[in-house]
Amino acid sequence: MLLYLKFYEKDFMKEVVMWRLVSFVIFLILFFLNGARADQGNEKKMEEEMLKEVVVTATRTEKEVELAPASVSVVTKERIELKAPKTIDQALNDITGLYVERVAGLMESRFSPITLRGIPGQPRVLILRDGIVLNDPSTAHARFGGFYPEDLERVEVVKGPFSSLYGGYAMGGVINFITKMPEKREFSLKSGYGSSWDRSKAWDDLRRFYISYGDKLWDKLSIFLSYGFQSTNGFPMTLNVTRFKPPANISGYEETKTSTGQSAYLIGDKGDTRWWDDGITFKLQYKFTKDTKVNFSFVRNRYELNNDEPHTYLRDQFGNPVWSYVVSPFPPIKVNESTFLSGGQGRIQNLYALGFESNLWKDLKMKLNFSFFETEKDWYVTPLSEATRFGCGSDSTKCATVNNTPAKAYMIDVQFSLPIFANQILTFGGSFRQESGDTKEKFLRDWRDEKSTTTLSQEFRGKGRTYALFIQDEIMLLDNLTAYIGFRQDWWNTYDGYINKVGQAGYPKSYPTRSVSSFSPKFALVYKPLKNTILRTSIGKAFRPPTILELYREFTPPDRILRMGNPALEPEKVISWDLGLEQKLWKGSKISLTYFDNYLKDLIYYRDLDPQRKQLVNVGKAESRGIEFEFEQKFEKWLRLFANITYTDSEIKENEASPKTVGCRLTYIPLWTVNSGVEIEKSGFSATLISRYVAKRYLNDDNSDKINNVFGSLDPYFVVDGRISYQITKFAKIGFSVDNIFDRKFYTWHKAARRSWFAEITFKF
Repeated sequence: MLLYLKFYEKDFMKEVVMWRLVSFVIFLILFFLNGARADQGNEKKMEEEMLKEVVVTATRTEKEVELAPASVSVVTKERIELKAPKTIDQALNDITGLYVERVAGLMESRFSPITLRGIPGQPRVLILRDGIVLNDPSTAHARFGGFYPEDLERVEVVKGPFSSLYGGYAMGGVINFITKMPEKREFSLKSGYGSSWDRSKAWDDLRRFYISYGDKLWDKLSIFLSYGFQSTNGFPMTLNVTRFKPPANISGYEETKTSTGQSAYLIGDKGDTRWWDDGITFKLQYKFTKDTKVNFSFVRNRYELNNDEPHTYLRDQFGNPVWSYVVSPFPPIKVNESTFLSGGQGRIQNLYALGFESNLWKDLKMKLNFSFFETEKDWYVTPLSEATRFGCGSDSTKCATVNNTPAKAYMIDVQFSLPIFANQILTFGGSFRQESGDTKEKFLRDWRDEKSTTTLSQEFRGKGRTYALFIQDEIMLLDNLTAYIGFRQDWWNTYDGYINKVGQAGYPKSYPTRSVSSFSPKFALVYKPLKNTILRTSIGKAFRPPTILELYREFTPPDRILRMGNPALEPEKVISWDLGLEQKLWKGSKISLTYFDNYLKDLIYYRDLDPQRKQLVNVGKAESRGIEFEFEQKFEKWLRLFANITYTDSEIKENEASPKTVGCRLTYIPLWTVNSGVEIEKSGFSATLISRYVAKRYLNDDNSDKINNVFGSLDPYFVVDGRISYQITKFAKIGFSVDNIFDRKFYTWHKAARRSWFAEITFKF
């Protein structure tokens, strides 16, 4: 209790914690007094045990899911094949407590936030692939385009703070995408085509292709190689909405609103958003002995987006298209053709990993991993208005800028595990990570060609380095009671910070080295009082260091307000606790109920310096608390029903940068998410029908974007997706799916995709 209380600085927080601990004790007493008697009469009806699923992410060692010191969701290979998701994060969209905000649908979004347990934003969730960090060194976002779900063996989602084992970014939890390594020769080929039900309302001409080969040679050497590609001609998902009403002699526009309720006018769209991505995976594993092996993997994925010709809805009195108009000559206000343009973007990313596992001495096990993560290119184009066209050469009508942010991260992680005495397992080790990012903004002669660069406009770069030591003790206090105590110390520093705004006074600027340390403890209890009952509770602390771009980048979006990084930023912190119950009811049935509470501190927000400048600062405090409920019913091996509900009450508690946001909900966090579905597999036939409801989310900290069903809003929505497949031969399967079956219309900033279909054929040998 003393360890728990010292985390908080305010007296009222101590009182809150005390009352919740008392409530927890009372809950346990009442539960055992009543639940134990009830179970005595029903225990004989609950003889079927769950399959002993094993996870590694929750403890860094193999552990049965039901005994893990956290709420864990596992998406198996069988469920991935049944759902046939088109992106790896789609495999997670029906998990309780997890929300994927795909603001651009299937398309790779530069920032597609994943929220776990009410902790907002991708940088606060650690994303792993086979234990290797995928969070980008510059932004801490993970980019999912070019990773193919067909490569996956399973996905492990561990909820709650895990900095005690993994360090920064693991504030909301850890998601580990684990890829397959075949035990025998196998070959697979998959190809598919789909489109919108009504042309131009969803992803038109969506094509997917995937091929893989795996083998095990000489009983010691295993290999796996795969390649995937997908592309689409897109649809007009990005609208052109302006605040300025066209003159009386122009028609074709539509009166609408902004998400904050201001009058606006829909005058066109920016063309069909087309994209493609691909990815190659190569894995190699050699087993020297049963307990000693070395593995190597290489992943390269690419992604590119562009728009075809934009469309204006405006017409003059003769029916001719209108691309620009004058709103007011004094002061001069003009809507011009640049508002119809949308620049392209793309990314090339490489991942190299080398791992070694062995039993060093008796029961002492070691894991050693080296990894190199490289964002070779990460660029996007911004067409410029007439007022900002310069530096592009003689023809300024096509003038634009291109931002490119290559980044690198080197990481070494070593881990040891050792059983001690008769009832403990000690896991300990350390890690080192060095990362760097360098953003260069250059002028372009032609916004359609990202290679037509001229002069340098701006540059921002910096580096970071982290050393860490960790230890976790798993103690079996009783046959049915296990405690987990973990600690980790991280030493983080940033150096070589540099900002250059070419031609402006006071630049370039360089920044000195700065260091911060963070201590991350965690304590958990897992109690199995009865054969079919599991109780778990945990409390922990986690942190997130500021990213390179948060520290050093300065940029001006279309609102013309300069947004500045801050080299003095401190890490964000969270204290979280949870209490969960898992109960088997009858044959094939299971429910779980979890309460969680997060206290966030030193959140990073923009502070207004003056009407034209904002700067990131540590000023925020927030709390998010909620309930997760899951129900599952299996009938033999051919039918599964499931439903889950997540309620998340989030609130900004303190924000000196913007006091009006106090009491508002955190961005991107829905109050409710509800998922339900049915899965059928029998006699070569399989089918899924899954529904998802997501409540209103806010993009603005002050929750001012309350208007729904307009471009730029994050609407509540309810969609139903379905898929059927049939094994036509031993080696061939056909599948057909329909997304958004009821053709719901809504916005996730962009226009969301309406009803669409997709057909595919798979060969496996």
